[in-house]
Amino acid sequence: MEVVRTVLLEKIYQDNGVPVHALHGITVSIEKGEFTVFAGPSGSGKTTLLNMIGALDAPTRGSVFFDREDLATKTRSELATLRLNKIGFIFQAYNLIPVLTAIENVEFTMMLLGISETERKRRALRAMEELGIADLARKRPNEMSGGQQQRVAVARAIVTDPAVILADEPTANLDSVTGAALLDLMERMNREKNITFIFSSHDPQVIQRGRRLILLRDGHVESDSHGRAQPS
Repeated sequence: MEVVRTVLLEKIYQDNGVPVHALHGITVSIEKGEFTVFAGPSGSGKTTLLNMIGALDAPTRGSVFFDREDLATKTRSELATLRLNKIGFIFQAYNLIPVLTAIENVEFTMMLLGISETERKRRALRAMEELGIADLARKRPNEMSGGQQQRVAVARAIVTDPAVILADEPTANLDSVTGAALLDLMERMNREKNITFIFSSHDPQVIQRGRRLILLRDGHVESDSHGRAQPS
């Protein structure tokens, strides 16, 4: 079942009055349960494409469909609701709130959704236990390692059971061992919960893990190939 589709997607930025084409007519379809990587060098358009899919930015031309609904027909409020309910975000900078504890960071999206405090805490703790970080519940971000902070970010992303998780360079600030452990965890979430993962990355170990690799160059799709089989 298709969860995301882009049709002739273009994005043009203005750089001191000069138009810069970040995306050129990108058409791609992502199915439920995929573990897909957008790869390419810096400036290839992979993060821009991820932002379009996540309704964080609007295309100059073309369309993005999420669950077969055209995002261009949605109001800003409806897009915010879509992001809260159906999309989990994982960023390379973690984007945790410094003054909140780990469990409060995991609860944050649920708080915005109006979920009761008791239910928030139950679901947050369950997600943290699944990821092996329940012992970090009362620690603040500055008391955690980079790998621990990224696991908290993953817990925050999965706690609402989103249809899709968008991960922008999630291993960029991690050493290779910690990055591999994080990818193991994401593969398990994909396999056990059938969550669709879409990555933007130029990290070789992320690219190697992808079961589908979409290579971008200068805003164009250079290749689209399916790689290794789903892990058992």
